[in-house]
Amino acid sequence: MTQGRSRRAFLASAAGLGGIFSLRHLSAAVQAASSPYRRPRLKITDIRTAEVRAHGLQTHVRVYTDQGLFGHGEATDAAQGAADIIRRVFHPLMVGQDPLNVDLLWERVRAGGIFAGAQAGQFVAALSGVEIALWDLAGKALGLPVYQLLGGKMRDRIRLYCDAAHHEPEDPKSREMLTQIREMGFTAVKIDCDDANNPYRWDRVAWTVNNRELDLIVERVRFVREFLPREIELGVDGHGRFDMGSAKRLAKAFEPFRLLWFEEPVPAENVAALRDVRESTSTPIACGENRFLRFGFTDILERRAADIIQPDLQKAGGLLEGRRIADLAHAYYVPFAPHCVVSPIGTMGSCHVCAAVPNFLVLEWHWISRLDYWRNFVQEGDIIQNGFIEVPDRPGLGVTMNEEAARSRQVPGTGWFEPARS
Repeated sequence: MTQGRSRRAFLASAAGLGGIFSLRHLSAAVQAASSPYRRPRLKITDIRTAEVRAHGLQTHVRVYTDQGLFGHGEATDAAQGAADIIRRVFHPLMVGQDPLNVDLLWERVRAGGIFAGAQAGQFVAALSGVEIALWDLAGKALGLPVYQLLGGKMRDRIRLYCDAAHHEPEDPKSREMLTQIREMGFTAVKIDCDDANNPYRWDRVAWTVNNRELDLIVERVRFVREFLPREIELGVDGHGRFDMGSAKRLAKAFEPFRLLWFEEPVPAENVAALRDVRESTSTPIACGENRFLRFGFTDILERRAADIIQPDLQKAGGLLEGRRIADLAHAYYVPFAPHCVVSPIGTMGSCHVCAAVPNFLVLEWHWISRLDYWRNFVQEGDIIQNGFIEVPDRPGLGVTMNEEAARSRQVPGTGWFEPARS
Protein backbone atom coordinates (compact mmCIF):
# COMPACT_ATOMS: atom_id res chain seq x y z
CA MET A 1 0.00 0.00 0.00
CA THR A 2 1.41 3.42 -0.92
CA GLN A 3 1.80 6.16 1.66
CA GLY A 4 -0.92 8.25 -0.03
CA ARG A 5 -3.38 5.35 -0.05
CA SER A 6 -2.51 4.60 3.58
CA ARG A 7 -3.30 8.19 4.59
CA ARG A 8 -6.58 8.19 2.61
CA ALA A 9 -7.59 4.86 4.13
CA PHE A 10 -6.91 6.21 7.61
CA LEU A 11 -8.93 9.37 7.01
CA ALA A 12 -11.83 7.40 5.57
CA SER A 13 -11.90 5.01 8.51
CA ALA A 14 -11.60 7.90 10.98
CA ALA A 15 -14.59 9.66 9.41
CA GLY A 16 -16.64 6.51 9.89
CA LEU A 17 -15.76 6.12 13.55
CA GLY A 18 -18.19 8.90 14.56
CA GLY A 19 -18.46 9.21 18.29
CA ILE A 20 -15.81 6.54 18.85
CA PHE A 21 -13.25 8.88 17.27
CA SER A 22 -13.10 10.97 20.44
CA LEU A 23 -10.40 13.36 21.53
CA ARG A 24 -9.41 11.12 24.41
CA HIS A 25 -8.76 8.18 22.07
CA LEU A 26 -7.19 10.15 19.23
CA SER A 27 -3.79 8.45 19.43
CA ALA A 28 -5.31 4.97 19.80
CA ALA A 29 -7.45 5.57 16.70
CA VAL A 30 -4.37 6.51 14.70
CA GLN A 31 -2.63 3.30 15.74
CA ALA A 32 -5.63 1.08 14.98
CA ALA A 33 -6.56 2.64 11.63
CA SER A 34 -3.09 2.86 10.07
CA SER A 35 -0.80 0.19 8.71
CA PRO A 36 1.87 -0.87 11.22
CA TYR A 37 4.74 0.58 9.18
CA ARG A 38 3.00 3.78 8.01
CA ARG A 39 1.26 4.99 11.14
CA PRO A 40 2.57 8.27 12.61
CA ARG A 41 4.57 7.00 15.58
CA LEU A 42 5.83 10.33 16.86
CA LYS A 43 7.91 11.28 19.87
CA ILE A 44 8.47 14.75 21.27
CA THR A 45 12.13 15.69 21.08
CA ASP A 46 12.12 19.34 22.14
CA ILE A 47 9.96 22.31 23.15
CA ARG A 48 11.28 25.75 22.22
CA THR A 49 10.08 29.30 22.70
CA ALA A 50 10.36 32.80 21.25
CA GLU A 51 9.04 36.02 22.75
CA VAL A 52 7.70 39.09 20.94
CA ARG A 53 6.17 42.31 22.21
CA ALA A 54 3.07 43.44 20.31
CA HIS A 55 -0.07 43.88 22.41
CA GLY A 56 1.97 43.17 25.51
CA LEU A 57 4.16 40.08 25.74
CA GLN A 58 3.41 37.03 23.64
CA THR A 59 5.32 33.75 24.04
CA HIS A 60 5.41 31.53 20.95
CA VAL A 61 5.91 27.82 21.50
CA ARG A 62 7.04 25.05 19.18
CA VAL A 63 6.86 21.33 19.96
CA TYR A 64 9.32 19.30 17.85
CA THR A 65 9.26 15.57 17.03
CA ASP A 66 11.59 12.85 15.81
CA GLN A 67 9.83 12.82 12.42
CA GLY A 68 10.64 16.42 11.56
CA LEU A 69 7.14 17.75 12.25
CA PHE A 70 6.56 20.56 14.72
CA GLY A 71 3.52 22.36 16.03
CA HIS A 72 3.26 26.08 16.82
CA GLY A 73 1.27 27.66 19.66
CA GLU A 74 1.09 30.96 21.52
CA ALA A 75 0.54 32.23 25.08
CA THR A 76 -0.21 35.77 26.24
CA ASP A 77 -0.81 38.21 29.12
CA ALA A 78 0.16 35.97 32.05
CA ALA A 79 2.93 34.55 29.84
CA GLN A 80 5.66 36.50 31.63
CA GLY A 81 8.04 33.74 32.68
CA ALA A 82 6.36 31.13 30.47
CA ALA A 83 9.59 30.29 28.63
CA ASP A 84 11.30 29.37 31.89
CA ILE A 85 8.34 27.29 33.09
CA ILE A 86 8.25 25.41 29.79
CA ARG A 87 12.00 24.74 29.86
CA ARG A 88 12.26 23.74 33.52
CA VAL A 89 8.90 22.06 34.22
CA PHE A 90 7.17 20.95 31.03
CA HIS A 91 10.18 19.86 28.98
CA PRO A 92 11.21 16.94 31.27
CA LEU A 93 7.62 15.70 31.46
CA MET A 94 6.92 15.80 27.71
CA VAL A 95 10.10 14.86 25.86
CA GLY A 96 9.88 11.26 24.66
CA GLN A 97 6.07 11.22 24.84
CA ASP A 98 3.53 10.75 22.03
CA PRO A 99 2.38 14.26 21.02
CA LEU A 100 -0.94 12.93 19.70
CA ASN A 101 -2.03 12.21 23.26
CA VAL A 102 -2.80 15.91 23.63
CA ASP A 103 -5.25 15.71 26.50
CA LEU A 104 -3.18 13.15 28.41
CA LEU A 105 -0.09 15.38 28.25
CA TRP A 106 -2.11 18.44 29.25
CA GLU A 107 -3.69 16.68 32.24
CA ARG A 108 -0.41 15.11 33.34
CA VAL A 109 1.29 18.51 33.46
CA ARG A 110 -1.69 20.28 35.03
CA ALA A 111 -2.27 17.68 37.73
CA GLY A 112 1.44 17.37 38.39
CA GLY A 113 1.69 21.11 38.98
CA ILE A 114 -0.93 21.29 41.71
CA PHE A 115 1.62 22.74 44.16
CA ALA A 116 3.35 24.84 41.51
CA GLY A 117 0.48 27.18 40.61
CA ALA A 118 -1.33 25.02 38.05
CA GLN A 119 -4.70 26.54 38.98
CA ALA A 120 -4.16 29.83 37.13
CA GLY A 121 -1.69 32.50 36.07
CA GLN A 122 1.71 31.91 34.49
CA PHE A 123 1.60 28.13 34.79
CA VAL A 124 -1.70 27.81 32.91
CA ALA A 125 -0.73 30.45 30.35
CA ALA A 126 2.47 28.53 29.56
CA LEU A 127 0.51 25.28 29.34
CA SER A 128 -1.97 26.96 26.98
CA GLY A 129 0.80 27.80 24.51
CA VAL A 130 2.12 24.24 24.57
CA GLU A 131 -1.36 22.74 24.18
CA ILE A 132 -2.10 24.87 21.11
CA ALA A 133 1.21 23.74 19.60
CA LEU A 134 0.25 20.10 20.24
CA TRP A 135 -3.05 20.53 18.37
CA ASP A 136 -1.24 22.15 15.46
CA LEU A 137 1.17 19.23 15.44
CA ALA A 138 -1.62 16.62 15.65
CA GLY A 139 -3.43 18.21 12.73
CA LYS A 140 -0.27 18.23 10.62
CA ALA A 141 0.48 14.59 11.49
CA LEU A 142 -3.03 13.46 10.54
CA GLY A 143 -3.58 15.82 7.60
CA LEU A 144 -6.59 17.43 9.29
CA PRO A 145 -7.49 20.98 10.35
CA VAL A 146 -7.70 21.46 14.11
CA TYR A 147 -11.43 22.18 14.04
CA GLN A 148 -11.96 18.63 12.74
CA LEU A 149 -10.14 17.25 15.78
CA LEU A 150 -12.32 19.38 18.06
CA GLY A 151 -15.56 17.89 16.73
CA GLY A 152 -16.06 19.43 13.29
CA LYS A 153 -17.03 22.78 11.86
CA MET A 154 -20.31 24.59 12.58
CA ARG A 155 -19.39 27.75 10.64
CA ASP A 156 -16.98 28.56 7.84
CA ARG A 157 -15.93 32.01 8.97
CA ILE A 158 -15.43 33.72 12.29
CA ARG A 159 -16.88 37.14 13.06
CA LEU A 160 -14.48 39.62 14.69
CA TYR A 161 -14.92 42.76 16.72
CA CYS A 162 -12.27 45.47 16.58
CA ASP A 163 -10.93 46.95 19.77
CA ALA A 164 -10.71 50.65 18.89
CA ALA A 165 -7.87 52.79 20.16
CA HIS A 166 -9.63 56.18 19.98
CA HIS A 167 -13.01 57.44 21.21
CA GLU A 168 -12.51 61.13 21.99
CA PRO A 169 -15.25 63.28 20.37
CA GLU A 170 -12.90 66.23 19.78
CA ASP A 171 -9.94 64.22 18.50
CA PRO A 172 -9.78 63.96 14.66
CA LYS A 173 -7.90 60.66 15.05
CA SER A 174 -11.02 59.14 16.59
CA ARG A 175 -13.13 59.82 13.51
CA GLU A 176 -10.31 58.63 11.27
CA MET A 177 -9.89 55.40 13.23
CA LEU A 178 -13.62 54.65 13.44
CA THR A 179 -13.98 55.33 9.70
CA GLN A 180 -11.15 52.89 9.00
CA ILE A 181 -12.78 50.22 11.18
CA ARG A 182 -16.07 50.67 9.34
CA GLU A 183 -14.35 50.47 5.94
CA MET A 184 -12.57 47.26 6.99
CA GLY A 185 -15.99 45.62 7.32
CA PHE A 186 -16.17 45.01 11.06
CA THR A 187 -19.66 44.44 12.43
CA ALA A 188 -18.72 45.13 16.05
CA VAL A 189 -16.42 47.53 17.91
CA LYS A 190 -15.27 47.82 21.51
CA ILE A 191 -13.99 50.88 23.39
CA ASP A 192 -12.62 51.36 26.91
CA CYS A 193 -14.27 53.42 29.63
CA ASP A 194 -11.61 53.08 32.35
CA ASP A 195 -9.46 56.11 31.63
CA ALA A 196 -6.80 56.67 34.29
CA ASN A 197 -6.23 60.12 32.83
CA ASN A 198 -9.85 61.23 32.93
CA PRO A 199 -9.45 64.93 33.90
CA TYR A 200 -12.29 64.67 36.40
CA ARG A 201 -10.87 61.83 38.50
CA TRP A 202 -10.19 62.86 42.09
CA ASP A 203 -8.12 59.88 43.15
CA ARG A 204 -5.31 58.04 41.38
CA VAL A 205 -5.99 54.73 43.11
CA ALA A 206 -9.70 54.30 43.84
CA TRP A 207 -12.11 53.90 40.90
CA THR A 208 -15.25 55.48 42.33
CA VAL A 209 -16.71 57.64 39.57
CA ASN A 210 -18.00 61.14 40.32
CA ASN A 211 -20.77 62.82 38.32
CA ARG A 212 -18.57 64.72 35.89
CA GLU A 213 -16.34 61.73 35.32
CA LEU A 214 -19.39 59.61 34.57
CA ASP A 215 -20.74 62.29 32.22
CA LEU A 216 -17.51 62.28 30.19
CA ILE A 217 -17.56 58.49 29.92
CA VAL A 218 -21.14 58.59 28.67
CA GLU A 219 -20.27 61.38 26.20
CA ARG A 220 -17.55 59.19 24.69
CA VAL A 221 -19.85 56.19 24.39
CA ARG A 222 -22.55 58.36 22.81
CA PHE A 223 -20.05 59.78 20.30
CA VAL A 224 -18.94 56.35 19.09
CA ARG A 225 -22.48 54.98 19.07
CA GLU A 226 -23.75 57.90 16.98
CA PHE A 227 -20.73 57.98 14.66
CA LEU A 228 -21.02 54.32 13.68
CA PRO A 229 -23.99 52.94 11.75
CA ARG A 230 -26.52 51.07 13.86
CA GLU A 231 -25.68 47.72 12.30
CA ILE A 232 -22.22 47.89 13.91
CA GLU A 233 -22.60 46.73 17.49
CA LEU A 234 -20.73 48.44 20.33
CA GLY A 235 -19.18 47.00 23.47
CA VAL A 236 -17.59 48.86 26.39
CA ASP A 237 -14.76 47.54 28.56
CA GLY A 238 -14.13 48.49 32.20
CA HIS A 239 -11.11 46.18 32.68
CA GLY A 240 -12.32 45.26 36.16
CA ARG A 241 -11.45 48.70 37.53
CA PHE A 242 -14.63 50.03 39.10
CA ASP A 243 -16.18 49.48 42.51
CA MET A 244 -19.65 47.98 42.59
CA GLY A 245 -21.58 51.22 43.03
CA SER A 246 -19.77 52.89 40.13
CA ALA A 247 -20.23 49.83 37.94
CA LYS A 248 -23.97 49.91 38.58
CA ARG A 249 -24.20 53.60 37.75
CA LEU A 250 -22.29 53.11 34.51
CA ALA A 251 -24.29 50.05 33.45
CA LYS A 252 -27.52 51.98 34.03
CA ALA A 253 -26.23 55.02 32.12
CA PHE A 254 -25.29 52.76 29.18
CA GLU A 255 -28.78 51.28 28.82
CA PRO A 256 -30.04 53.74 26.15
CA PHE A 257 -27.16 52.72 23.86
CA ARG A 258 -28.21 49.04 23.73
CA LEU A 259 -24.62 47.86 24.04
CA LEU A 260 -23.37 44.50 22.90
CA TRP A 261 -22.01 44.25 26.45
CA PHE A 262 -20.37 46.03 29.40
CA GLU A 263 -17.20 44.03 29.99
CA GLU A 264 -15.63 43.40 33.39
CA PRO A 265 -17.39 46.23 35.24
CA VAL A 266 -15.85 45.02 38.52
CA PRO A 267 -12.76 42.89 39.27
CA ALA A 268 -12.97 39.27 38.19
CA GLU A 269 -12.43 37.64 41.57
CA ASN A 270 -15.74 38.55 43.28
CA VAL A 271 -18.57 36.74 41.53
CA ALA A 272 -21.18 37.96 44.01
CA ALA A 273 -20.38 41.59 43.14
CA LEU A 274 -20.51 40.80 39.44
CA ARG A 275 -23.92 39.18 39.86
CA ASP A 276 -25.13 42.22 41.81
CA VAL A 277 -24.15 44.47 38.89
CA ARG A 278 -25.82 42.19 36.37
CA GLU A 279 -29.08 42.12 38.32
CA SER A 280 -29.15 45.92 38.47
CA THR A 281 -29.27 46.59 34.73
CA SER A 282 -30.56 45.55 31.33
CA THR A 283 -27.08 46.15 29.84
CA PRO A 284 -25.54 42.71 29.13
CA ILE A 285 -22.56 41.95 31.37
CA ALA A 286 -19.52 40.10 29.99
CA CYS A 287 -16.41 38.75 31.71
CA GLY A 288 -13.81 36.01 31.67
CA GLU A 289 -10.48 37.16 30.26
CA ASN A 290 -8.94 36.95 33.73
CA ARG A 291 -10.37 33.54 34.58
CA PHE A 292 -8.48 30.27 34.10
CA LEU A 293 -9.55 26.75 33.16
CA ARG A 294 -13.16 25.54 33.19
CA PHE A 295 -13.10 25.70 36.98
CA GLY A 296 -12.82 29.48 36.80
CA PHE A 297 -16.17 29.70 35.00
CA THR A 298 -18.37 27.29 36.92
CA ASP A 299 -19.29 29.75 39.68
CA ILE A 300 -19.92 32.58 37.18
CA LEU A 301 -22.36 30.39 35.29
CA GLU A 302 -23.97 28.70 38.29
CA ARG A 303 -24.61 32.04 39.99
CA ARG A 304 -25.87 33.71 36.77
CA ALA A 305 -23.26 36.45 37.11
CA ALA A 306 -22.68 37.16 33.40
CA ASP A 307 -24.63 37.24 30.15
CA ILE A 308 -21.56 36.49 28.00
CA ILE A 309 -18.27 34.73 28.83
CA GLN A 310 -14.89 35.73 27.37
CA PRO A 311 -12.11 33.24 28.14
CA ASP A 312 -8.72 33.99 26.60
CA LEU A 313 -7.76 30.67 25.03
CA GLN A 314 -4.08 31.61 24.91
CA LYS A 315 -3.95 31.76 28.71
CA ALA A 316 -7.08 30.01 30.06
CA GLY A 317 -5.94 26.48 29.20
CA GLY A 318 -5.77 26.15 25.42
CA LEU A 319 -8.09 24.99 22.67
CA LEU A 320 -9.71 21.87 24.09
CA GLU A 321 -10.18 23.61 27.43
CA GLY A 322 -11.74 26.50 25.50
CA ARG A 323 -14.13 24.02 23.92
CA ARG A 324 -14.99 22.69 27.39
CA ILE A 325 -15.66 26.21 28.70
CA ALA A 326 -17.88 26.96 25.70
CA ASP A 327 -19.81 23.72 26.23
CA LEU A 328 -20.26 24.52 29.91
CA ALA A 329 -21.62 27.95 29.02
CA HIS A 330 -23.90 26.43 26.40
CA ALA A 331 -25.62 24.42 29.14
CA TYR A 332 -26.64 27.78 30.66
CA TYR A 333 -27.52 29.35 27.26
CA VAL A 334 -24.63 31.81 27.60
CA PRO A 335 -22.80 33.00 24.46
CA PHE A 336 -19.05 32.47 24.01
CA ALA A 337 -17.00 35.50 22.88
CA PRO A 338 -13.30 34.84 23.50
CA HIS A 339 -10.88 37.56 24.50
CA CYS A 340 -8.02 37.55 21.96
CA VAL A 341 -5.04 39.93 21.69
CA VAL A 342 -2.48 37.63 20.07
CA SER A 343 -0.84 37.25 16.65
CA PRO A 344 -2.46 35.51 13.67
CA ILE A 345 -1.04 32.22 15.04
CA GLY A 346 -2.97 32.31 18.31
CA THR A 347 -5.93 34.06 16.72
CA MET A 348 -6.32 31.23 14.24
CA GLY A 349 -6.18 28.77 17.11
CA SER A 350 -9.13 30.59 18.69
CA CYS A 351 -10.91 30.55 15.33
CA HIS A 352 -10.79 26.73 15.19
CA VAL A 353 -12.54 26.56 18.57
CA CYS A 354 -15.07 29.23 17.57
CA ALA A 355 -15.84 27.22 14.44
CA ALA A 356 -16.52 24.07 16.45
CA VAL A 357 -18.85 25.30 19.21
CA PRO A 358 -22.57 26.09 18.93
CA ASN A 359 -22.73 29.22 21.11
CA PHE A 360 -20.05 31.39 19.48
CA LEU A 361 -20.86 35.12 19.34
CA VAL A 362 -17.81 37.14 18.24
CA LEU A 363 -13.99 37.05 18.61
CA GLU A 364 -11.78 39.96 19.67
CA TRP A 365 -9.13 41.54 17.43
CA HIS A 366 -6.78 44.09 18.99
CA TRP A 367 -4.18 44.97 16.32
CA ILE A 368 -5.66 48.03 14.58
CA SER A 369 -2.71 50.13 15.81
CA ARG A 370 -0.11 47.68 14.43
CA LEU A 371 -1.63 46.71 11.09
CA ASP A 372 1.60 46.21 9.14
CA TYR A 373 2.96 43.81 11.75
CA TRP A 374 -0.31 41.87 11.71
CA ARG A 375 -0.45 41.61 7.92
CA ASN A 376 3.12 40.35 7.64
CA PHE A 377 3.23 38.08 10.67
CA VAL A 378 2.25 34.90 8.79
CA GLN A 379 3.13 33.71 5.30
CA GLU A 380 -0.55 33.68 4.35
CA GLY A 381 -0.72 37.49 4.71
CA ASP A 382 -3.74 39.26 6.19
CA ILE A 383 -6.16 36.54 7.29
CA ILE A 384 -8.97 39.05 7.93
CA GLN A 385 -11.40 39.76 5.09
CA ASN A 386 -14.25 42.22 5.65
CA GLY A 387 -14.27 41.75 9.41
CA PHE A 388 -14.22 37.93 9.28
CA ILE A 389 -11.61 35.15 9.23
CA GLU A 390 -12.18 32.16 6.97
CA VAL A 391 -11.32 28.96 8.84
CA PRO A 392 -8.75 27.12 6.67
CA ASP A 393 -8.96 23.45 5.74
CA ARG A 394 -5.18 23.10 5.76
CA PRO A 395 -3.69 20.67 8.31
CA GLY A 396 -3.16 21.97 11.82
CA LEU A 397 -3.89 25.62 12.51
CA GLY A 398 -3.42 26.43 8.83
CA VAL A 399 -1.03 29.38 9.21
CA THR A 400 2.77 29.60 9.21
CA MET A 401 4.90 32.28 10.85
CA ASN A 402 6.84 34.68 8.65
CA GLU A 403 10.05 34.48 10.64
CA GLU A 404 11.64 37.70 9.40
CA ALA A 405 8.57 39.84 10.04
CA ALA A 406 7.71 38.26 13.39
CA ARG A 407 11.25 38.60 14.69
CA SER A 408 11.24 42.37 14.13
CA ARG A 409 9.62 42.69 17.57
CA GLN A 410 11.59 40.02 19.38
CA VAL A 411 12.01 40.79 23.07
CA PRO A 412 15.64 41.89 23.57
CA GLY A 413 17.80 39.37 25.38
CA THR A 414 15.56 36.38 24.63
CA GLY A 415 16.21 33.40 22.38
CA TRP A 416 14.43 32.59 19.14
CA PHE A 417 13.33 28.93 19.26
CA GLU A 418 16.72 27.92 20.63
CA PRO A 419 17.16 24.19 21.34
CA ALA A 420 16.81 23.23 24.96
CA ARG A 421 20.10 22.87 26.79
CA SER A 422 20.78 19.37 28.02
